[in-house]
Amino acid sequence: MALKDIPSDARPRERLLALGPAALADAELIALLLRTGRPGITVLQFAQQLLDAFGGLAGLLHAEAGDLKRVKGLGPAKRAEISAVMELARRTLRQPLAEAAVFADPAAVKAYLQLQLGGYRHEVFAVLFLDAQMRLLRLEEMFRGTLTQTSVYPREVVRRALELHAAGVILAHNHPSGAAEPSKADEFLTQALKSALALIDVRVLDHFVVGRGQVVSFVDRGLL
Repeated sequence: MALKDIPSDARPRERLLALGPAALADAELIALLLRTGRPGITVLQFAQQLLDAFGGLAGLLHAEAGDLKRVKGLGPAKRAEISAVMELARRTLRQPLAEAAVFADPAAVKAYLQLQLGGYRHEVFAVLFLDAQMRLLRLEEMFRGTLTQTSVYPREVVRRALELHAAGVILAHNHPSGAAEPSKADEFLTQALKSALALIDVRVLDHFVVGRGQVVSFVDRGLL
């Protein structure tokens, strides 16, 4: 069943125009991108199946091209539209961080990191490299690990900071288990990176731990 075959008062497009996008469920918003379902499956059911397969919007955000390609009924046009919308979301959150000092809006940093790291099912250690005005130069996912741990090499972070002429960094990693509480290992790693980066006069402004629906700041906890 395509969108045009759904009763008019239940169509996502009509509901969006009448009530605004915030009134729509995640599946309804995805259905607007898909437009058509699959044989025997309505477009809304297809959208919900897609969300279920990737663990919600956050998982869909991090889906790789190969993952999307394996979804039956998701052709090149639909895959391209989904990828484009997700990239627009990333860029929208990134832009303010590139135009002003990141510590001027900690909530924006948390939202950006939640979007970037919150959907992964394995640990990812990322670094936000900052210029002399503490504006975002680049976010790089530098190390990937398993469900519970990631090996991080300070020398690689130092090397990349030098290449980008960074003046400061914000460290970030996710906890796929969902709990955003920093561990003792996280605290030890943060201090090791802070010491290594201090040798090249690069400041560590914060370290964020991204959980499911929560982002914890080392600075807020008095750990940095």
